[in-house]
Amino acid sequence: VGGISLTIKDPRWVGAWWLGFLIAAGSVALAAIPYFFFPKEMPKEKHELQFRRKVLAVTDSPARKDKDSPSKQSPGESTKKQDGLVQIAPNLTVIQFIKVFPRVLLQTLRHPIFLLVVLSQVCLSSMAAGMATFLPKFLERQFSITASYANLLIGCLSFPSVIVGIVVGGVLVKRLRLGPVGCGALCLLGMLLCLFFSLPLFFIGCPSHQIAGITHQTSAQPGLELFPSCMEVCSCPSDGFNPVCDPSTRVEYITPCHAGCSSQVVQDALDKSQVFYTNCSCVAEGNPVMAGSCDSTCSHLVVPFLLLVSLGSALACLTHTPSFMLILRGVKKEDKTLAVGIQFMFLRILAWMPSPVIHGSAIDTTCVHWALSCGRRAVCRYYNNDLLRNRFIGLQFFFKTGSVICFALVLAILRQQDKEARTKESRSSPAVAQQLLVSGPGKKPEDSRV
Repeated sequence: VGGISLTIKDPRWVGAWWLGFLIAAGSVALAAIPYFFFPKEMPKEKHELQFRRKVLAVTDSPARKDKDSPSKQSPGESTKKQDGLVQIAPNLTVIQFIKVFPRVLLQTLRHPIFLLVVLSQVCLSSMAAGMATFLPKFLERQFSITASYANLLIGCLSFPSVIVGIVVGGVLVKRLRLGPVGCGALCLLGMLLCLFFSLPLFFIGCPSHQIAGITHQTSAQPGLELFPSCMEVCSCPSDGFNPVCDPSTRVEYITPCHAGCSSQVVQDALDKSQVFYTNCSCVAEGNPVMAGSCDSTCSHLVVPFLLLVSLGSALACLTHTPSFMLILRGVKKEDKTLAVGIQFMFLRILAWMPSPVIHGSAIDTTCVHWALSCGRRAVCRYYNNDLLRNRFIGLQFFFKTGSVICFALVLAILRQQDKEARTKESRSSPAVAQQLLVSGPGKKPEDSRV
């Protein structure tokens, strides 16, 4: 039967996929131009860099090695020396950095707040990586919309909500002057609300299409037999894919051959032409079928679905600034630079690399019809929409739950530390007051700091 006529609604439509990369690359190149005018060294950091190099030269000298041997060094001096090495670690050579890195890594991972916040960010990044990679395909398959429309909705709703969430989180931290406990409470509240608004997503979606020869129905509806006998004489190729739709029964056929059609009619219109196939022996009452997949009856649900996704993304991004503040306040001053580096290393290794693989594997398990290439599975043509929705949203829900658990533990530890600090302060306050009375109004005690 005739050649293949593609439209923008056809699942095989590719379009100018390379155009977005060209525009993005040009934008990045233009944004990078101001960096060429930066000085080699920032004025403030120049003197600090010279001082660190002097400290490094002193610590590496042979005289200092003999003098500062472990047997002749007190525990306090040893700790200060380790902190000094950590402080100058960013300016070490590659070999020196490799030697000092394991010690710095273990020292940083010993902080429970840092470890839990990073694990929570790993869960959030895993959720974001899965959404960024497969959300357009999910919307296209679930609601039977075009790829261009799905990406347009994501660009208009999801990405602005992410920006708003990050900005609002920073404003709340600044306006409310939140401390560590406040930042932990804000992170937990944002993730709990995000988890709550994710629940309706399990129930917003479209049912699977009725595909002749693939979708087996127990009812005796014409055109849905698992192996229709009407197409046996056609000898249809098993790897063909040119979907047609019977508008009267909303049954879709893989190719016009599978519908038993023998002729083709093209109806020209003002803006586009529509291809119809007639004399179809496998179609009920011999109705003509039109080229392309059947439209979904619930495509309008894509907007409320994406609004809930955008709201959840904004609430999740609300934790971006307070969680970053928890990391900076949870480690020592000299460890902050490497702590941020370790944080992003874990995000890349534990989230952005495995998450797309996990989401892709889960989505592949919902396929009901694979296209074959050289006898091997190539691309999925049809999915079970209910399974696709439950497993995709279920993975997102799983990562959000992990983030909530981590932030809950962070808040519990922060409250315990705050309670211990207040108890210690209340116990030391009478001793300080008594010391002030004994030393007189003109004298200060040596250790009056709490």
